[in-house]
Amino acid sequence: MKLIRIMIFGAALLAAVGIIVAVGRHDRRALKESLPPPSRSIILPTKPGTYFGVYATHVPDSYAGVSAFATVTGVRPRLAVYYSGWREPFRTAFAATAAKDGVVPLVQIEPTRVSLVAIASGRYDAYLSSYAESVRAYPHPVILSVGHEMNGSWYSWGYRHASPSAFVAAWRHIVSVFRAAGANNVTWLWTVNIVHDSQNRRIPRPGPWWPGSSYVTWVGIDGYYYNSSRKFAPLFGPTIAAVREFTRDPILIAETAVAPAAGQPEKISDLFGGIRSYGLLGFVWFDAPGSQDWRLSSPAAIAAFRRDAQKFEKPTS
Repeated sequence: MKLIRIMIFGAALLAAVGIIVAVGRHDRRALKESLPPPSRSIILPTKPGTYFGVYATHVPDSYAGVSAFATVTGVRPRLAVYYSGWREPFRTAFAATAAKDGVVPLVQIEPTRVSLVAIASGRYDAYLSSYAESVRAYPHPVILSVGHEMNGSWYSWGYRHASPSAFVAAWRHIVSVFRAAGANNVTWLWTVNIVHDSQNRRIPRPGPWWPGSSYVTWVGIDGYYYNSSRKFAPLFGPTIAAVREFTRDPILIAETAVAPAAGQPEKISDLFGGIRSYGLLGFVWFDAPGSQDWRLSSPAAIAAFRRDAQKFEKPTS
């Protein structure tokens, strides 16, 4: 009887172990199935001179401005930029239209009047996860930037309004949420302002806001030609040098234009020449009214843009 009880106990124990193993496998399978499949990893080319982009009026509600700019200049953009308010969803329709045109959407997400500490603590994870799911489901590359020009004082997330450490923590958290969602098609563009503004006032060097190379793909730099004395090297050179102190990541001039009073034809040539001489990815032209009307304003400016754009080497996929 004792032997029988031992045999029965042994059989029961083996059965129990089998059940536990089976349940464990089932739980792991269920957990795996509950996670979103990762998007296809997409790494955009980083050959210098690859990218010309544009921000046009009425995007992302309409793609017409991008198409009109391409028609006027004879240059098809590689990047189409739009600015996105916090809690605004990913504009899938605009992105899909851009993809059909061979254009990559570049989204500047603006956390206006939103606590960076709250972002880092996870308070907005529902919004971020939903956004990440939409991006993951989009089968093409997307460039995302959050809180651009943070070393300037004019935005709520920037200098004197939020600490650099809070910005870094928020940036890292956002990137981590997207990665956890499997959004592997994102190129992360960390965008700073030039270290001198239009009145030649000093803007803080961007180093304190650097989140680390594992959280950034490309660096963006914003700066404008406000007057005729401005040239590429003194305008962008000091900021490029400051960035190169902590990263060798590719650099894109993420927002620029030439004021009509600055002499658009000459400065457009200087802009294209600067991109080549510094070996940068390219630039995004802000073709819309802002602090002034930055749009190409004359046949001579349009002709200069067309002529110099043709010197850009065609990108390779």
